[in-house]
Amino acid sequence: MRLSSAFLHLCGLISLSLQAAAFAHSPQAVNRKLLERHGQPKNLLFVRFTIQDSPPSGPVAATNATEEFPAQWFTQPLDHFSQGSPTFKQRFWVNKRHYVPGSNGPVIVIDGGETSGEDRLPFLDTGIAEILANATGGIGIVLEHRYYGDSIPVANLTTDSLRWLTNEQALQDSANFMANVKFDGINEDLTAPNTPWIYYGGSYAGARAAHMRVLFPDLVYGAIASSGVTHASIKLWEYMDVIRTYANRKCSQHLENLSVTIDDMLSRSGTRKAVRSLFGLSGLEHDYDFVSTIETALESWQDKNWDPAVGSTVFDKFCEQINQTYTSLEEAVNATGVDMGDVTQLIGSPGFDFSLLNYAAYVRKNVLPECPTGQTVEQCFGTFNDTQYQVTTLDQTWRPWTFQVCTQWGYFFTAPPDENSPRIVSRLHTLENESKICRQAFPPGEYFTVPPLPNVSSVNVLGSFFIAKDRLAIIDGEVDPWRPMTPHSQYFAPERPDTVNEPFKLIPTLVMLVPVHPVAVRRCLPLTSPSTNCPEITKPAADGVHHWDENGLRDPKQEPAEIEKIHREEVEFVKAWLQDFKRKD
Repeated sequence: MRLSSAFLHLCGLISLSLQAAAFAHSPQAVNRKLLERHGQPKNLLFVRFTIQDSPPSGPVAATNATEEFPAQWFTQPLDHFSQGSPTFKQRFWVNKRHYVPGSNGPVIVIDGGETSGEDRLPFLDTGIAEILANATGGIGIVLEHRYYGDSIPVANLTTDSLRWLTNEQALQDSANFMANVKFDGINEDLTAPNTPWIYYGGSYAGARAAHMRVLFPDLVYGAIASSGVTHASIKLWEYMDVIRTYANRKCSQHLENLSVTIDDMLSRSGTRKAVRSLFGLSGLEHDYDFVSTIETALESWQDKNWDPAVGSTVFDKFCEQINQTYTSLEEAVNATGVDMGDVTQLIGSPGFDFSLLNYAAYVRKNVLPECPTGQTVEQCFGTFNDTQYQVTTLDQTWRPWTFQVCTQWGYFFTAPPDENSPRIVSRLHTLENESKICRQAFPPGEYFTVPPLPNVSSVNVLGSFFIAKDRLAIIDGEVDPWRPMTPHSQYFAPERPDTVNEPFKLIPTLVMLVPVHPVAVRRCLPLTSPSTNCPEITKPAADGVHHWDENGLRDPKQEPAEIEKIHREEVEFVKAWLQDFKRKD
C-alpha cells in the first residue's frame, strides 16, 4: 500500500529530529524558524523542515504509525524536588507488536529529546525501537520530553515558566516513568527494576541515555547513547571544523577562501556595500546578520542520512553551486545573474574569484525568497531587535531548547579561537554575537534569572567525554559535526576498547547509492571498498553523521552494509546483556 499522508509527514519530520539541537538556538536560526511559522514556502534552505528534495512516492509497505501507536499519558510532578508540586501529563507511545505476556522481554525506550515525540515515531515503526523489540520479544516506547510536543506543563514560555526545564528535572521524569508506568492493554507489571529497560537516545537525548544509566543503574538496565553530546561547552567552533575537514575538498577550499575574503571586504569601506549588495542583503544593518544569513546552507551537512527518503542533499547541491567554473567574467555574471556593477567594485579585492558569484547566486535563489513580500531583509534576517524574541506563547516552539542552551548546555557556534586556523565561517561569529539570544529572549523573571553563561559544569560533572558504565553503549558517526562533544571526540577524548559489556562503535563513511526505488536503499560496501562492487554508485556522498543507527528500513537487508552491521551489533550486545538480567524481587 502507499504511505499515508500522515506517515509521510512523520518521515519528513525526521530531518527536524536529526538536527533540532544544532541550530535552533542561534539568533539567525530563530529568525528562520519564525519565518517558517508564518507560512513561507519551505525551499531547500529549510532542511530541518523537509524530507529531502521531495517526498518519496511509489508502492511501499508501511503502517500508519499514528494509528497503530495511539498516544498514552503519564502524570508527572512539575517539580520533583518540592512537596505538593503541581502535575502535568507526559505523552508516550507504545509498540506492542512483539510483546508476549510473561516472556520477560525488555522495554526499549526512546528518549524524545528536544522535539515533539511525534517526530520519533518512525523509529518506533521501523527504526531502533522496532529492531530491538523484534529481536528480543520486547516492547518499544517513545517518551516525550517535558516542554516539548504536547507534554507542556505550563501556560506560557516566559523565563519564570521555563525554570523547571532542567536536565535534573527531565532525568527524574524518566526515572519516575520507568518505575511507575502502566501500559494500556497490558495487564503485566513491566516497571523497572523487575523488567529490563534499555534506554536509547540520539544527540541531546543520547547524552540523557548515558546520564540515565549512570544515575539510575537500578532502573536502567542498559543504555545506548547515539551521538550523545555528553560534554557541554560554551563555545563549539569544532562543529564547523568537522564540516570543513570532511566536505568535498574543492568546495571546502572555496569556503575557506570565501570566509576570509568576505570578512576582508566587509572591513573595507570601498567594498562593504558592494559585497552586501551582491548577495541582495544591502538592507541589513549589521555585518553579523549578513554573514549568519549567507552561511545557512552549512548546517545542512548534519541532515545527511544513508536513507534518501529522510536524508538531505542540500549541502551537496550547495557545493555543486559553489564549485561551478566559467571561462570568462562575462560568462560568470550571466550564469549567476549577479549585478555587474557590484562585481566591478569587488574584482580587484584580495581573494576574489568566481566562487563569490556562485555563493551570491545560491543565497539569492534559496535564502532571499524566505522573506515575505512587504517585509525588509532587516525585518526577516536582522537579529538585533530584542522584541522579536520576546513573544512567550506556547506556539514559540524554539524557546525551550534555546532556554536549555542558555542555562546548561551552551554550544554557541563561534569561529576558531586561533585567528590563523583555516575556517569556513566568518570571524564575526563571536561568543557575544552568538549568545545574545539568551539576553534577548529571556529577560530576568520574578523567580528565575538566566545566568550570564550556561552552567555547563552541571552537565559535565556527570561524566563528560569520559562517561562510562557497564551496559552503556557509545555509538557515534565518523563525520558527525557533533562528534567533538561525544566520547568519540577526535579533539579531546581518549580511545577506548569496544567490548560487549561497554560497546564503543563509530559508524564509518559510507557509499551512497542511487536507489532503483525512491525509498529502497540497496546494500553496498563502505567507502574504503572497491566501487566496482557497487555499479549503482554515482558518487561517494554522505558519511556516518548524526545518530545514523536510529532509523531503519522495513527490510533490514535493504540497508547499506554498515547500517545493517551496526543494527546487528546492537541486537547482539543487547541480547548478551539480557542473558545476565536477574529480577530484584
